[in-house]
Parts: sequence; C-alpha cells; structure tokens
Amino acid sequence: MVIASLADTVLRQIETVQDTVNEAFFEPVIRVGVTGLARSGKTVFITSLVANMMDRGRMPHLVAAAEGRIEAAFLQPQPNDTVPRFDFESHLSHLTARAPQWPDSTRAVSELRLSLRVRGAGLLAGLQGPRTIHVDIVDYPGEWLLDLALLDKTYAEWSRETLARLQGRAEAGQFAEIAAQTDPAKTLNEPTAKALAEAFTGYLQAARNAGYYDCTPGRFLLPGDLAGSPVLTFAPLPGEGTGPRGSLLREMNRRYEAYKRQVVRPFFYDHFARIDRQVVLVDALGAIHKGPRAVEDMRGAMTDILGAFRPGRNAFLTQLFQGKRVEKILFAATKADHLHHKQHGRLSAIMEALVRGATDRARFAGAETSSLVIAALRATTEDTMTHKGGDLDVVRGTLLDTGKQAAFFPGELPEDPNHLLTPAREGAESWLDQDYRVMNFAPQPLTLRPGDGPPHIRLDKAAQFLLGDRL
Repeated sequence: MVIASLADTVLRQIETVQDTVNEAFFEPVIRVGVTGLARSGKTVFITSLVANMMDRGRMPHLVAAAEGRIEAAFLQPQPNDTVPRFDFESHLSHLTARAPQWPDSTRAVSELRLSLRVRGAGLLAGLQGPRTIHVDIVDYPGEWLLDLALLDKTYAEWSRETLARLQGRAEAGQFAEIAAQTDPAKTLNEPTAKALAEAFTGYLQAARNAGYYDCTPGRFLLPGDLAGSPVLTFAPLPGEGTGPRGSLLREMNRRYEAYKRQVVRPFFYDHFARIDRQVVLVDALGAIHKGPRAVEDMRGAMTDILGAFRPGRNAFLTQLFQGKRVEKILFAATKADHLHHKQHGRLSAIMEALVRGATDRARFAGAETSSLVIAALRATTEDTMTHKGGDLDVVRGTLLDTGKQAAFFPGELPEDPNHLLTPAREGAESWLDQDYRVMNFAPQPLTLRPGDGPPHIRLDKAAQFLLGDRL
C-alpha cells in the first residue's frame, strides 16, 4: 500500500514537471479554480465570465480588453479527457432565453478551456506577434474543498469535533437519537451502519439549508455515482482508537480512511493541486440573513478553505520540484445586485473582515489576495422610494417564486463590520437592532448589443485581478 502510494506520488510529480516545462516554453496556461459553498453562484459566474471574455464590451476594467490587445477569444477542447466539460453553451442559453432561468448548480468537477490571442504591451510590443494564452477554468463544489481538511485528521479526531458541533443543533436531533442508542463496540451490523449514515446525511442537508457551512464529508451531500457505496456509509461515533476487531467502530474507522484515500486524495492530486489562481464565491448576504451563527460559521469555513491551499509564488524551480502553488486568491461576495450600490462599500468591508484571518495567512506565504463585491449577472435595477417621509434606496426585480415585480430593501448594513462579527463570535441567537432579509430574483430578459456580454457588477475587476498580469 505504501509503495503504491509513493509510486503514485512520483508519477504525479513527473506529470507536474512536464506541464511546467510545456507552459514555460510554449503556450502558457492559467489554471483558474472556481469554488464556493452551495448557492453562491459558481455556474452563473463561470458562464458570465466566459461570455464577457468572448464579447468584451462590458469589460472596461480588464486592461488588456480596454486597450484592444485581446484580438480573439475562443473555446477549445479541454485538455483533460476524463473530466466532464463545463456546459457553457447550455448554461448561456438558459440565461439569455426569451424566458430566462437560472442554470442547475454545480454537482461535480467540470472544466473549460478559453484561449485568448493577445498582443503584448510596452515598447517592444510592435516587435512581437500576438501570443496565445490558455485559461483553463475548473469548476468544483466547495463542499469537496472542505474535505481536504480531513486528510490530516483521524476518524477519532473527526468524530470528536463533529459530535461537539452537533450539540444544541436542532437539525441533528434524529441522528443524535440513533447514535445514542448505538454501542460502537458491538459487532458490525450493516443495517445499523446504513441507518447511522442516512441519519447523518439528513443532518448535513438540514444544516446546510439552515446556513451552516461545516458540512463534511462533502460527498454525502453530492454523492454522484458513489451513492449507497460503503465509502459513504459511515458516521461519527464516540470512542478512542479503532475499536475491537469486527466492531461497528472499527468498520466506521476503516470506511472513513477509505473515503480519504479513494475520494479526497484523488481530488486533491487530479484537480486541486494543479490550480494556480483561485476564486472563492461567498453568499455573504444569505449568511447575514440567517443570523449570527451562520456568519460565524462562514468565517470559520473561509479559514478552513484557505488552509487547504498552498499559497505562494509560482517560481519556475518551485513548480518543478514542489508542484503548483496558488498565486492569487479572490474572495467574492456574490449577489451585489440584491443591494443598492450605496451599500456595496459596507458589504465589501464585511467581506474583508470575514476573510481577514484567511487572507493574512495567504499574504504571509507570498500569495496575492483580494475581496470584491460582484454580481456575475445583474438581475435587478436600482430605484429610490419614499418611505416614512424619507428616501429609501431599493432594488427592483422579478420574484423567482411568483414571477411578480417587486421592490426590495434588505436592511441597512452597518458601517463597522464588527457590529456583525462581534455578536457572531459571541454566539448570539439573532441580530439585536436590525432585520436582514433576502429575496430570490429571477434573471431578467436580455437584449444584448453586438460585442456585449451579459450585464454584471465588477466582473471585469475580478478578471483583471485573476488574469491581468498574464495578459
């Protein structure tokens, strides 16, 4: 087992060296990972980004586009034949149809290659012809990213931490009841193991819906073709060590280790370890609406996510001998169109405070980080209404559930982010002086002029941060 693992590691390092040499001397490749937790808008982000890179009329803050140096952008077959292609055309057709609708959310890894023909900048630009730069976009669920933290934890450690988190959570009621009636030292009984795993999966789904973000293992929520397999049929149980031979505890321990070995580790080597630019999308408004505990849980999740990265600069020799490092990390608060632009600065300050611990660690390691408030596809318009004798800044849009037009005011975000983060850290049950709301808007019908991509908010600034130095 150890020899096979070492051989696999050496083989992957050889592949990394080959990729690095090819990129250094031929056509450069920028691998951009896009992730985020549920309903953060990954699919819409990638679709709108690619559409706006191909038709760049709405990208004034992407310097190479503003200077007219991007001569062409086109989609090519992806380099990895074993990974599903991101279905860009289908997603874009959903967003631009006469009756537009949001595309389905991310449920597995997918990939798309966007190739750009770019002229150089500076004094020597006229002496050089245009060059081709490939942007490989890798889309993967954020729940899988959080699983990387399991690689450094034993089953006993993970169980202890998970069971401690469940205390006081109503969503864990059914699982806690079944677990309390189970003796981990008794002989393995498959129906018991299945009942525990199903109850634990039910808890994870309810916890995610309630706004919690520490929902690992991630494949329990997005099992794909692993549904029902032993590698997803385990749950946390109390007890130290591996348990007696043939016991339920020992089998749960074995399946947990198999999950790390056969699910988590291949994801790390095959996809995550090859990324050099990363986007983490965050539905900060949704967390604020759900309350202080959801905000604190999101802050912890952002720190855990950063802990999965290997931040730093991608020097040539570093790539040869140590593999890829994540050079740039963008934390983007999505759904900026749910707020009037006068509140965007406040949401940006809250976002920066939420990820402060994570970004400090990345910058210390040499990576560049940024926080932005964006909307990959603008679904609302802004308006000002008279309310109680004063002006109220609102957004207008079509409600997703009813199809009716509505004006919406989500609440006044505080100027000081600590007014949210302090009660969140202290475990407050609710916000004392404010009621924050969210609304689900449907995409608006679009009439795009030639050369224009879908309307957005600051997507061009996100592209400049991620790609500008290489263009």
